[in-house]
Amino acid sequence: MSKLGNLGARLHRGEISYDFVGKRKIWYGVSILITITAIVGLAVRGLNMGIDFQGGAVFTTSKTSVSVSQAETFAKEASGHDAVVQKLGTGGLRIQIAGMDTAKSDATKAKLATEMKVDPESINSDLVGPSWGDEIANKAWEGLGIFMVLVVIYLAIAFEWRMALAALVALIHDITITTGIYALVGFEVTPGTVIGLLTILGYSLYDTVVVFDSLKEQTKDITKQTRFTYSDIANHSINGTLVRSINTTVVALLPVAGLLFIGGGFLGAGTLNDISLSLFVGLAAGAYSSIFIATPLVADLKEAEPQMKALKKRVLAKRAQAAAEEEMAEVRVGGSEDPEDAAPAVVGPRNQPASRNRGGRGRPSGKRR
Repeated sequence: MSKLGNLGARLHRGEISYDFVGKRKIWYGVSILITITAIVGLAVRGLNMGIDFQGGAVFTTSKTSVSVSQAETFAKEASGHDAVVQKLGTGGLRIQIAGMDTAKSDATKAKLATEMKVDPESINSDLVGPSWGDEIANKAWEGLGIFMVLVVIYLAIAFEWRMALAALVALIHDITITTGIYALVGFEVTPGTVIGLLTILGYSLYDTVVVFDSLKEQTKDITKQTRFTYSDIANHSINGTLVRSINTTVVALLPVAGLLFIGGGFLGAGTLNDISLSLFVGLAAGAYSSIFIATPLVADLKEAEPQMKALKKRVLAKRAQAAAEEEMAEVRVGGSEDPEDAAPAVVGPRNQPASRNRGGRGRPSGKRR
């Protein structure tokens, strides 16, 4: 068996474990810090919404020797707006300029053809109206909201409302981090970004449900025993599925990293960045939240119940009693080995001084009469 597989087996059996739930305040603090950073990024820089959401024009050229940087300069001079330029496999360019209407689009197309020294007929233009972009944005938010509602309903039925609430908090945590990084990095938000976002929410939910399923199974008759608290069993559930969560996350991240760093970085396939960045950040955030946020939060919510408080009190009292008995046993064992701590001899007739005995045999040695 491999070292990782052996580690997973030992974690599952409870031979070794890490106290994730006991150190939950640390994880909460880290998540709050990351979330605040993401919110500040959104407030300061905002999201770079693509033309599908805010409207604009897309110009596609035939094969040309004009570089991407030159095309960006020409497009900005022609339209007065920043442009997003991508090199196509055909050798042509795809130029996106946001915030343009039909009249301005025609004028920009003519100026681009002049600057790039190409025939205006060789440049194809597609215009996306602002109203259509607003409709797409609203549909995206509606889809995200429906997804959240369905997730909460399903988890509340399959498990309980506390687990549904914890999973919802973890999902919002993942969305906030992903959108915050988009704002900080400046990547364009497109429909592909929304698709990637919904995909990573599914992955995050998968890891969370795996832990919740193990937790539900192990806490069926939890109040009938006095060995473990709810937090103890929650921590065991995390450790038991830890290696599985790591394996699934790493396997999912490797191809996404290839899309992001090789496809989007080295090959210049900018369209891949829309999906790959949201997938990469979201998968990492989802794995973190399922381990460090969702399950510890469930433990906090459950141990606020009166019956769980009573169980924790009984468990801690039993452990304190066992520790006291063990300490007394150690003292007794240690005392029997020390001659000075030995118990005194039992006082009785045989231990009376010899001078008090009436018989001659009992006289002490001394002067004869």
